[in-house]
Amino acid sequence: MRVRYWVIACLFSFAPLRAQLYFDAPVFGTPSYFRTHFGNTLPRVELKPPARLADFVVDGHLELSLRAYLELVLANNTQIQIQRLSLEIPKNALTRALAPFDPTFVASFRSTRTQTPTADVLAGAQTLSQLTQPFSFTYQQTLDTGTTYSIGFSGDKRSTNNMFATVNPSISAGLSFQITQPLLRNRGRFVNRLQYLVAESRLKSTRYQTENEIMRLLAQAENVYWNAIEARENLRVTEEALKLAETFLQRARRELELGAISPLDIYQPEQNRANQEIFLTQARYQYAQALDAIRQQIGADLDPDFRNMPIVLTEPVLPPAEEETVDPEKMVEIAFRKRPDLKAQLESLRLDDLQYEVAKNSLRPDLSLGMSYTSQGLGGTVYERSNVFGGQSQILRIIPGGLRDALNQVFGFDYPTYGFSLTLRLPLRDRRAAADLADALISKRLDALRARNLEQQIRLEVLNAVNQLESAKARVKLAQTALEFSQKRVEAEQKKYDLGVTTIYFVLDAQNALTAAQSQLVTAVAQYRRNMTNLLRVTGQLLEERGVIVQ
Repeated sequence: MRVRYWVIACLFSFAPLRAQLYFDAPVFGTPSYFRTHFGNTLPRVELKPPARLADFVVDGHLELSLRAYLELVLANNTQIQIQRLSLEIPKNALTRALAPFDPTFVASFRSTRTQTPTADVLAGAQTLSQLTQPFSFTYQQTLDTGTTYSIGFSGDKRSTNNMFATVNPSISAGLSFQITQPLLRNRGRFVNRLQYLVAESRLKSTRYQTENEIMRLLAQAENVYWNAIEARENLRVTEEALKLAETFLQRARRELELGAISPLDIYQPEQNRANQEIFLTQARYQYAQALDAIRQQIGADLDPDFRNMPIVLTEPVLPPAEEETVDPEKMVEIAFRKRPDLKAQLESLRLDDLQYEVAKNSLRPDLSLGMSYTSQGLGGTVYERSNVFGGQSQILRIIPGGLRDALNQVFGFDYPTYGFSLTLRLPLRDRRAAADLADALISKRLDALRARNLEQQIRLEVLNAVNQLESAKARVKLAQTALEFSQKRVEAEQKKYDLGVTTIYFVLDAQNALTAAQSQLVTAVAQYRRNMTNLLRVTGQLLEERGVIVQ
């Protein structure tokens, strides 16, 4: 019966440059901004205890079918949790790739007082005193087209004791717009999104690798389960063998008391019973070790309440049903289509194409077009003087003014300054960029060869897995046949012994052969289950067959 359940290992959806980021940088002005950037507390790492173990407790023991066991493995297995969490690092790389498009805001203010001795009367004062207070605000951002724009507002307040100053204090202001557009290097959305596309490709590759690792861990966990089932059934077979040996020993002792057998013949049944006790002790310890491995897989060893709780495995050991022979080439085709590690390797080829575009962009000349527009204004208190350069200067009129006058002129665009520029940076020889381009070409060829090599390995793994599965099927059939003959031999030897035409040795030998045949059948069936799991793994179907989704 197919195990079917759904587990979402991780969720991921995004649109280019409008991504729903996994760890977005806090925006200035929000509470999270100040908490993140100015908080003194270190983040605490709290590991959650194993989950859902109590859901499978029945009458004081853990009752686990294969489905329940795999659910607990996916929920609590530490190695699987490591794989899930490691996927978050390339997700954060998407956020990092958008950093060039983050806007910046720069504000500055400076106040300077100067006292300067003068050498002539035209300086306006015997000791010239000046107060300068410039300030500026600038907002700048780069768009995904490569366009960089900035909006700035600046001002400067100046006051002086210079008798010739007409506007004192004077307040100047300016509003500026600047745009720079690359024309060759870094031009266009595709080029400027390359780092984001590289991060996206690496995330896909990491997701495939994580899926492959989770599939390997899940197959390993299934093998642990079937190992425990095999140990449980071997324990059952050994217990039955001990009961059979004990029954035969009691019969031999009664026959010895009646004089039907020689005293020397009693040692062989006693030795057989002692050997079965040894085998039973070994089987019990092997089963206990297998259950400890089960506890580690489901995280029960991390919880004191479940660490020593008995475990009951409910899956029976049933021989495989009659199935058609597996087509090796069909399995190889499925593996080429579904193997996550092959998908990751093919994604590397796409990543190489992106790295080639990055290197090719670096080889282009850097030609950029710049445009600027500035509006200026001046305000302040105006002093109208008479006879400035002769005799005694007199103030005729004082016209009050200030920042408002400067702003009216700025936003009235009365005094504009505008222009454009072309800037060319032409490396006469760029060896670094040429080497990067050559590396990108070599990397793509290497990855193509690695993909071919991986396909060869996958083909060999699939063919071996198919052969092992067919061999396991044949072994199960042979083990069933051997068990039937062993049972018939025990019955025959018992009848012959009852008629007195054989000895104890042959009866005990037949009983031991029956025990060995039962154990071989258990091992063959368990190995068939493990080989089936391995075939699903090497063809990339294990997660799909078990209903596990990694998105």
